[in-house]
Amino acid sequence: MLKPRNIWHKALDFLPRAGFHFDRPLVLLQSDDWGRVGVRDCEGLEQLREAGLILGERAYDFYTLETAEDVGALLQTLKCHRDSAGRLPCLEMNFVQANLDFARMEAENFREIYLLPLPDGLPRGWNRPGLFQAYKDGVASGAFHPALHGTTHFCRRAAERHLKGGERGELLRTLWQAGTPYIYWRMPWIGYEYYDSESSGEPFLTAEEQAGLIGQAVGWFSRMFSRLPHSACAPGYRANGDTNRAWGQFGVNAAQNGPGVFTPPHFAGDEVLQLYRNVEFEPAVHGQFSIDDCMRRTDECFDRGLPAIVSLHSINFHSSVRDFRSRTLVLLDQFFSALEAKYSALLYVHDRELFQLVQHGQFETAQGRVQVRVTKQKFRLAALVHGVEA
Repeated sequence: MLKPRNIWHKALDFLPRAGFHFDRPLVLLQSDDWGRVGVRDCEGLEQLREAGLILGERAYDFYTLETAEDVGALLQTLKCHRDSAGRLPCLEMNFVQANLDFARMEAENFREIYLLPLPDGLPRGWNRPGLFQAYKDGVASGAFHPALHGTTHFCRRAAERHLKGGERGELLRTLWQAGTPYIYWRMPWIGYEYYDSESSGEPFLTAEEQAGLIGQAVGWFSRMFSRLPHSACAPGYRANGDTNRAWGQFGVNAAQNGPGVFTPPHFAGDEVLQLYRNVEFEPAVHGQFSIDDCMRRTDECFDRGLPAIVSLHSINFHSSVRDFRSRTLVLLDQFFSALEAKYSALLYVHDRELFQLVQHGQFETAQGRVQVRVTKQKFRLAALVHGVEA
């Protein structure tokens, strides 16, 4: 039986909303998990194997953390391309704002969870010389735009519950001893930051809990980047109305939602613009990935007057455990070249600029003012998701 809150949200899906459409081809690049540590390079991989874990079944067994060289190579690829206004492609980089403080946790036999804010550095055993400067160089160039992903990626409440004992608690301690917070596909019970999937009640954290976590993350983000975030993506795309309200209270005006149907950007009862990814560019995890499929999906977005909002996670650029970066950059270069050859009016934008477009029909750049005609069309979310008659 649906709970009252879920019944209300289902009903909202049938109400008409005003979606925004654009007369020029717009491309946004949204990328998750930056700054989040995973398997601690080859040394950590071997330590986990010695502890009995059989790794290699899926790509995320090799998720680690980008290096300065990974970030620099990505930046150079972006710098090779321009849109019709002479601007670089801009990667919206969603940063996790804290990692586990493994050294402090080990001192207490991993009985408690302690966090190390990203602006204070990386956990013990993680060596990434020049990485933070590489982030900042990309931001200064205009090719990177930092955004908020959360404080942690996993649900702390879920992890603390499993620490009390049993096989799950032992698995957490095994991973933490090797400097790895978790491997999600092997342990989905770890949840997502605002969402406890095995909760006996409402899976989302309360409005107060979410607001506290988001406020903390915004504070650490401002220390890291000397600015407030304008855009946010909930870990695992698990966000509800409380999440959006908290984001709005801290100045976030664009919410990134997961891939699926062709949903136009729209406001959903608050001041936060809802954006839905509609092109998946994930060669590291999709074995049948092809540029042709991405172009077909992008063409369909433009035919509908929608921006192509491209999802590409940070794992695609990692190289220190398994080299995903080399192939990804070749494919990304081909994708940009195909877009630029096909669409003479192409614009690369980030979330903040799209928000300005729906508000004013234009945004300011270092190259001058860019104008786009924006129209509104009514739609029902249920009609898109469930195929209901609109």
